[in-house]
Amino acid sequence: MINKTDKNPTNGRAGGVRWALGLVIGMLGWIGAVQAELVIGTGGETGVYYPTGKAVCAAVNKQAKSPEQRCTAVPSGGSVVNAQNVRSGKYTFGIVQSDVQFYAIKGYGPFKGKGEDQKLRSVVSFFPETFTIVARADSGIRKLDDLTGKRVNIGNPGSGHRTIMDLLMHMKGWSKKDFAEAQELPSTKQSMALCDGKIDAFVFMAGHPNASIKSTVEECPSVVVGAQDGAVKKLVQSYPYFAPVVIPGDTYKGTGWSTPSFGVMATLVTSANTPDEVVYDVVRSIFLDFTDFKFSHPAFFDLKPKDMVTKGLTAPVHPGALRYYKQMGFEPKVNKVQPPRR
Repeated sequence: MINKTDKNPTNGRAGGVRWALGLVIGMLGWIGAVQAELVIGTGGETGVYYPTGKAVCAAVNKQAKSPEQRCTAVPSGGSVVNAQNVRSGKYTFGIVQSDVQFYAIKGYGPFKGKGEDQKLRSVVSFFPETFTIVARADSGIRKLDDLTGKRVNIGNPGSGHRTIMDLLMHMKGWSKKDFAEAQELPSTKQSMALCDGKIDAFVFMAGHPNASIKSTVEECPSVVVGAQDGAVKKLVQSYPYFAPVVIPGDTYKGTGWSTPSFGVMATLVTSANTPDEVVYDVVRSIFLDFTDFKFSHPAFFDLKPKDMVTKGLTAPVHPGALRYYKQMGFEPKVNKVQPPRR
């Protein structure tokens, strides 16, 4: 504060000290306001991660204690990118697949060479994500093995579907050479490429129903293809974060039959560096208006609080989230996963 008798805040040593102190306090307040903004890394704007992040932010912003505590959902390259940016501090939270959670904390797969992320923490689990193949109706692709010899978008590096496709290709003994073309388009460009005849199929980790797939099958003749064979069965048996999934018939135009596949869970993660109070407020905001959150997107309709704290969590639960769960009588469960064979 400036003394009323001081015409100039720098007039004299005392005034100068008060002026400098005020400047420092002002700067600290500004820094605090910047740090109060929460950033959630999501995925492509045509997928489900982006509206999921927006739904979380809508809940958080509704309950924000001050205007500075704003939550923003940003589009990103997907699960791997989100985990990396949470680790670096670029994102406060990130939406990642449950398998990517495990790879990140162990330093496996796409994180090889970066070391274990010992500060990655689970917050909450959302919906199942299914390994989905969308193929042109005239491509002749009706099962997983039909992808060989075709032009296939295997996903952009850094995305969750690319991570799983790489693992599945390893289980099948495939390489990029087994396809006529193996393209690496992001999810925002794959539908256009399919309908323009530039690819025969694309693979996609998706919560269903998915708006991007829906628009694709309506724009050009295409079908949703299952992924079920010995390699998939072995994959599910080997890694507990995978599970059999069935896409119900008539979810999409042109696919009137149930489509068996496998999948993971979409989860929210953060860093151990994120203050407990921040994580507590985010989790509390999601569950405080759970009905509004649940019906904000079709992929959330089957969400159950019990599943959200027990399924797909492979990293330790953040203390801020754990505090809220204990208050509500929930018992979070971290899935113990055996490391893949080297």
